[in-house]
Amino acid sequence: MKDKKIPMRRCIGCMESKEKKQLVRIAGYEGNITVDLTGRAKGRGAYLCKSNSACWDKAYKKKSLERSLGMVVSEEQKRDIFDKLTKLNEE
Repeated sequence: MKDKKIPMRRCIGCMESKEKKQLVRIAGYEGNITVDLTGRAKGRGAYLCKSNSACWDKAYKKKSLERSLGMVVSEEQKRDIFDKLTKLNEE
């Protein structure tokens, strides 16, 4: 019996490769940016550690989200995404 391969992704904040289920996907499609909890939303994706707000701060300061998604991200959109991530952590 084969061992199932575990999908790995890289956090855009800390730049560490981790299992996909330890990260949350941010999807960018046609100018819209969403927190993709299913991992299947349309568009280009960027991954951040679910529970590490230090990673979010690094990604915010380094403009990693814009680079990874290949689109311009407004300050309002960034704040909205990081607010949603904070709410997810509180649940």
